[in-house]
Amino acid sequence: MIDAAGEIAELRARLAEREAELAAARAELTGARILIEQYKAQLAKLRRMQFGRSSEKLDRQIAQLELMLEDLEEGEAARTAPSLDAGSAAPERRPRDQRHPVRRPLPEHLVREEVIHSPGDVCPGCGGTHFSKLGEDVTEVLEKVPARLKVIRHIRPKLSCRACEAIIQAAAPDLPVEKGRPGPGLLANVVVSKYLDGLPLYRQSAILAREGVAIERATLADWVGHAAWWVAPLAGLIGAHVMAAPIIHTDDTPIKVLAPGNGQTRLGRLWTYLVDERPWCGERAPAAFYRFSPDRKGERPRDHLAGFSGVIQADAYTGYKALTRPSSIAPPTIVHAACWAHARRHLYDQYEKTKSPIAEEALRRIGRLYEVEAAITGLSADQRRNARRQLAVPILDDLKPWLEAQRQRLSAKNTLGKAIGYALTRWDGTVRNFVLGGVGFTIRRSSPLRTAHRT
Repeated sequence: MIDAAGEIAELRARLAEREAELAAARAELTGARILIEQYKAQLAKLRRMQFGRSSEKLDRQIAQLELMLEDLEEGEAARTAPSLDAGSAAPERRPRDQRHPVRRPLPEHLVREEVIHSPGDVCPGCGGTHFSKLGEDVTEVLEKVPARLKVIRHIRPKLSCRACEAIIQAAAPDLPVEKGRPGPGLLANVVVSKYLDGLPLYRQSAILAREGVAIERATLADWVGHAAWWVAPLAGLIGAHVMAAPIIHTDDTPIKVLAPGNGQTRLGRLWTYLVDERPWCGERAPAAFYRFSPDRKGERPRDHLAGFSGVIQADAYTGYKALTRPSSIAPPTIVHAACWAHARRHLYDQYEKTKSPIAEEALRRIGRLYEVEAAITGLSADQRRNARRQLAVPILDDLKPWLEAQRQRLSAKNTLGKAIGYALTRWDGTVRNFVLGGVGFTIRRSSPLRTAHRT
């Protein structure tokens, strides 16, 4: 009896210890989940701030939050993953109101490989061998086939004619790099990895080395230079297609580039010129044309848009304004249409900081314009123009005098007054959006490629 009592006491102590450990683990998990939600809220706020603003600091903050959120979510998954020990308890279920990514069906275009798991040919209950199929359960698992390198040997037999001793041989195949080793697929992978996935060439060199292929970074850089030469005519055609459009969207993005000679980086600019007529059923194919410049001087967009004539939808950068001023001998060939997202963002920032009822009312009125735009998306340019005159112009007629009245009530140094002034000083450009049916309500984004500055 004494042994039994001692054993029971020991089991109770172990149980209490396990319960304490479980309580501590649950508290840690709850804290991690709360932190995840906080990071998600901060990330959403930064992304709203990023829209319409060129800020390298914001980009770094967003990237840092993404990494922190990724680490927390990985840790949560590790803590809640079911143990391989069959005797362990089932993992704690996630609360119903806990946000979790929705599992979407796998795309239909992916190749399906079927693995049949046969239950056997003999019934374990009676030993019977005749079965009727009732159905089947299908579980789809996404798998990746690792990329692998291969060598393609181009063999050109050299033949001698037995009659006249003439020598014949097929011409050498055309290769993307003359006397080089990369095939088109490998060259495309290097370029996409660098410019789309942000993978510098020195890292790609290390990845290739793991597969037993030694290719120096300088060699990869030479390949990229050849690829740029090959696609230059295509880029020129894309640029001509974009600049021939009557309406284009434009914006610039800061990008770090190496400063030759000192190993430091400097801030260059990637200019995007976009044509996208899908919102009003236009005939032109959507396209984006990118131009790089080492700075943000006004001469850059002036040179880029030298042959353009039409409407540019852009922010309030002074370099664009210079293009729309008439000269002494001719009227301007470029008309500037502003972006409502920029005007709204300043008011939204003020509302987030102060919860001002004036800012809230301004956002509500501008929100009605957004509702009109959402309703007319997909209509023709003429239909959009007529709908804007009927639905949006009355809102604008009430909005401008209301904003002017609110600005008069506020101090010239008041930040909300400055936000209202930003909208009013650009009123002609923003109203122009509603006069032209083919002009968008905001600048359309083309997600400019943010490349790694290291090679």
